[in-house]
Amino acid sequence: MSVSALSPTRFAGSLSGFLQVASVIGLLLLLVKAVQFYLHRKWLLKAFQQFPSPPFHWFFGHKQFKGEQELQEIVSCIENFPSAFPCWFWGSNAYLTVYDPDYMKVILGRSDPKANGIYRLLAPWIGYGLLLLNGQPWFQHRRMLTPAFHYDILKPYVKNMADSIRLMLDKWERLASQESSIEIFQHISLMTLDTVMKCAFSHKGSVQVDGNYKTYLQAIGDLHNLFHSRVRNIFHQNDTIYRLSSNGHLAKQACQLAHDHTDGVIKLRKDQLQNEGELENIKKKRRLDFLDILLFARMENGDSMSDKDLRAEVDTFMFEGHDTTASGVSWIFYALATHPEHQQRCREEVQSLLGDGSSITWDHLDQIPYTTMCIKEALRLYPPVPGIVRELSTSVTFPDGRSLPKELLGIFNLSIWMSVKERMKEFPHSLMTDFFVSSI
Repeated sequence: MSVSALSPTRFAGSLSGFLQVASVIGLLLLLVKAVQFYLHRKWLLKAFQQFPSPPFHWFFGHKQFKGEQELQEIVSCIENFPSAFPCWFWGSNAYLTVYDPDYMKVILGRSDPKANGIYRLLAPWIGYGLLLLNGQPWFQHRRMLTPAFHYDILKPYVKNMADSIRLMLDKWERLASQESSIEIFQHISLMTLDTVMKCAFSHKGSVQVDGNYKTYLQAIGDLHNLFHSRVRNIFHQNDTIYRLSSNGHLAKQACQLAHDHTDGVIKLRKDQLQNEGELENIKKKRRLDFLDILLFARMENGDSMSDKDLRAEVDTFMFEGHDTTASGVSWIFYALATHPEHQQRCREEVQSLLGDGSSITWDHLDQIPYTTMCIKEALRLYPPVPGIVRELSTSVTFPDGRSLPKELLGIFNLSIWMSVKERMKEFPHSLMTDFFVSSI
């Protein structure tokens, strides 16, 4: 008597065999991952053996750097470990945090480090623009976009900036009469987005008047928080696992909102350039705006930029152009508010220059030296981007003889990490930005 291939007994036997094979494969994959984890961790420990650091958990890394006391813990490490120290995110992932100017000169003076590491987590958000590109594509895009930041094109932008700021200040005057305090960061973000839209993307309207742009700012804020949360979660490093998580779903939605905004900006400008009158205006321009350079660009092979590359550059500069600037401006206000004597000197300097209420111009910018020093010092104390991440493509040796192997990731901080107390002891006037910049 034959047994049907579809009988319950035959089916159960097949399922059992499949599960056994799947279990063996799963165990083998787990074993491979465990070996990879062990070997990479061993390599990192050897690479970092010249650089002491605080005690850390073998799997979870430096847990003290993942809470509200993160900044204080980092400052403590900087005071106790000269020049650099390893920061372990988890068992097989660590970065060398570098803060010594002589160390940074070695790194920043090289053209070979790659902008990889944790930055790859930004790729779904901003694509592979200048921030993430490496090698020849980076040099090609950089060379292509350099004219957008020439002094001749920046000079007329001062009026656009002043107009955007005036809109923000008018809004603050109205709000000041209704409320005892104002949360300024959101307003400043709208102002900086308004400015970059006018100056770099030929936008005709005003972002601060159009309430639709608040959703874009909210998406950027959400992505910023989600990025930092993902960096600290070992299980979210895998793209598949992250996409299935609740944070992954939120990130996807925020990315879509940000991309929709970028696509709208590009489409609007393309439509405008279909107008013959707008094309004539472009031809009369001595230098093109950022977006127009991208739209008219030709690569070395003669092809125009792909839509993917175009959106990546616009996403990168849309975000970097407004968000970091908004952060910097907000911290400048904070620094001046906590030092009223410097704030008063800045106010008197600007009032003496613009006493009749006239708007600031390009020529005024070199006539406010004290205000300029305070702005630079605030940016040194509270840098919008306090560090950059680089992967070494070749080994490097530092001035004191310590070295790093190639392919190691490092966080190279651009600010001098010193406690406020020690900084004020060494630099009583705390206006040392130019000295620091020249030293590296």
